[in-house]
Amino acid sequence: MELGALIGGLLTGLREGVEAALIVSIILAYLAKTGNRRHFGKIWWGTAAAVGISLVIGVALFVTVGGFEEPYEQLFEAGAMFLAAGVLTWMLFWMRRQARTVKGQLQAAVDRVLTEGSAWGLAVLAFTAVIREGVETALFLVGQVTAAAGNAPGGELGVLVGALVGLAMAVAIGWLIYAGARRINYGTFFRLTGLALIFIAAGLLSHGVHELIEVGWITIGTQTVFDISAILPHDAGLGLFLRALLGYTSTPELTTLVVYLAYLVPVLWLYLRPVPVLQVGGERAATTA
Repeated sequence: MELGALIGGLLTGLREGVEAALIVSIILAYLAKTGNRRHFGKIWWGTAAAVGISLVIGVALFVTVGGFEEPYEQLFEAGAMFLAAGVLTWMLFWMRRQARTVKGQLQAAVDRVLTEGSAWGLAVLAFTAVIREGVETALFLVGQVTAAAGNAPGGELGVLVGALVGLAMAVAIGWLIYAGARRINYGTFFRLTGLALIFIAAGLLSHGVHELIEVGWITIGTQTVFDISAILPHDAGLGLFLRALLGYTSTPELTTLVVYLAYLVPVLWLYLRPVPVLQVGGERAATTA
């Protein structure tokens, strides 16, 4: 089992899983606080439905990839990697903006459902909150699996096992949130895992471009920029680990290198910028996500 693929899958499962667990835990804790524990079952129904549909989508995408012949398989894989990187980038910045207000928004939504609609609306609330995370996870994992498949034997299994471990850890963290353990600095957690996932997304983009070069869809900038295989080959040892985790290659084409840097540099700069806080009492402050 390839370690880089394992860690990449774990980071994805942990990050996405914690976001979903955080949402469900906030809803459950608020219901318990307001004396509405009898509605817990509806939350679990909505959550289970979202997880099930996300799993079906992930399996369907994975099976679809394996059903194509060349060059359509490479084209589909490249598309999956581009889509996964795009969805991940959107998710990172959405969570960065919404992190401070998500608790209040969820509690307000619960109040509206309990006072204005059917209590089964809570199941719909949980479903819609979790399905977004689930579909994003499925898309991103498919992108990682397709990239890992061409890197080393066992790469696909490493991604999937890592994702399951990450999701299990996320469930445990969700329980701690509900139980009242608040020692984890979630701002720091989301920032660090977000940084790691940005590097993974950059690797997916460059790997997708490499697939298009291989099938002849990109014919400009296909020359090798440098070759450091003698120092750090991408098919053994540390290089193989970096290839599975970050999309590293010891012989990058010009176009793949340009795409990698063109994504990585501006996205890192935007992600690390302080997030402006809404005006309070006429004064505007800024802090980091």
